[in-house]
Amino acid sequence: MYFFLLNLSLLDLGSISTTLPKAMANSLWDNMDIYKGCAAQLLFILFFISAEFYLLTIMSYDGYVAICKPLHYRTLLGSRACVHMAAAAWGTGFLSALLHTANTFSLPLCQGNALDQFFCEIPQILKLSCSHSYLRELGLLVVSASLLFVCFVFIVVSYVEIFRAVLSIPSEQGWHKTFSTCLPHLAVVSLFISIAIFAYLKPSSISSPSLDLVVAVLHSVVPPAVNPLIYSMRNKELKNALKKLMSGNFSKGLK
Repeated sequence: MYFFLLNLSLLDLGSISTTLPKAMANSLWDNMDIYKGCAAQLLFILFFISAEFYLLTIMSYDGYVAICKPLHYRTLLGSRACVHMAAAAWGTGFLSALLHTANTFSLPLCQGNALDQFFCEIPQILKLSCSHSYLRELGLLVVSASLLFVCFVFIVVSYVEIFRAVLSIPSEQGWHKTFSTCLPHLAVVSLFISIAIFAYLKPSSISSPSLDLVVAVLHSVVPPAVNPLIYSMRNKELKNALKKLMSGNFSKGLK
């Protein structure tokens, strides 16, 4: 679990570092032209986001094996298997990002070089296209979405089996230990998927530049920023420090 958390932390760090520094620089210099270096930014953001979702899928399988088949854990998820699975997540994410980036920037663009967004993303770039060949990119997006949907179904099935196994445990202490392990991951997956679905599948009738900007911030900044906090809540020292901080602020408020 900690090996996968290390990989997740690296992906979160890469994801948030790809968008925020450039956006802050553009804001300071009042520069709306973010097309320069757009291909590299798109490649990296797609790579980190795709690899993170594949890694979250692997982590759901890790939780399923640990809880439902604990006696087979060492056999099914030894150190070599974990390394191979993590490498597959990183490799698949990079391959997917490379295909999307190459396909997107092979389209002729004739609508200027300023995007209505604080970072490069495919929908905004397609708006600059003056060719009907963007349908090719849409087809690739459908294929990627289908693959992500399969991962989503796998995560749901894994947690259905996990909860069935947990509910069969007679000990409340066993329930607490199991849920404290699974709920952080489930919270991260739910946050990641819900924001992404709203960002890319929201009705066009409610779409606006300001709403698109807010949603982009939510799905590109919030998950990688919140993930470490969610997983750290299992740490007793962090819980105690948070309780002391809250109780101290409460005492000051009473005074």
